[in-house]
Amino acid sequence: MSDVPRIFSPARRAARAERAEALQQARHDPADWFVEAMVEDVRERIGFMRLEPGSALVEGIGAQRVVPDLPDGCETTVATLAGETELVPSAYDLIVSLGQLDTINDLPGQLLRLRFALAPGGILLAVIPGAGSLPRLRNIMITADGDRAFPRIHPQIDNRAATMLLERAGFARQVVDGFDLTVRYGSLHRLVGDLREQGLGSTLAQPGPPLGKPALARARAAFAGLADEDGKVSEHFELLALTGWNS
Repeated sequence: MSDVPRIFSPARRAARAERAEALQQARHDPADWFVEAMVEDVRERIGFMRLEPGSALVEGIGAQRVVPDLPDGCETTVATLAGETELVPSAYDLIVSLGQLDTINDLPGQLLRLRFALAPGGILLAVIPGAGSLPRLRNIMITADGDRAFPRIHPQIDNRAATMLLERAGFARQVVDGFDLTVRYGSLHRLVGDLREQGLGSTLAQPGPPLGKPALARARAAFAGLADEDGKVSEHFELLALTGWNS
């Protein structure tokens, strides 16, 4: 029997990814600023580090956007969802993971599997939403639930915890840094829509019940109460970038 806490639902993770991919295809102008920020960060790191992998695994929404930045001849495997690809020992010179690792129940075990899948000297580049993301939405949901708060938003990983996890997984060197994004919204509906379109919605195994009409009204009122003079609410997002070197 596994001792790993079941915080996230793999089935909901898969459904979230499928929905995001469908929304990206269906919408004329879908939100993709979070995805693009992750991709751009990875692009810059690949260029700055002058990486020229012979083989690479790229996973997550937006993974296809990273492929053109890899050298010609790089044997590349692309997966929408972490865990879709069977990890073969020493198979990759580079593994890129976009917005995947923060919703895996056995994160220490997954990082260990990723390290084993790296060839000697291989590098893991992973970007995830970090601690401190969505503070306004958290407060709005607490207000909406009233006297009894339900689980609505994922627990999040900070810089220190990410560094310790990479070290625990046996990476020879680890670097964890982050950067912030602030996005302004005119409605709660648009904020939630942005999260869904970019695969950032909830995958909690035991989520709270759907908001009823009274709770939704409280949520909208709480959102309005946070608005500035332009009628918009500024929401904060942190992107945490993890880099680990295999020995």
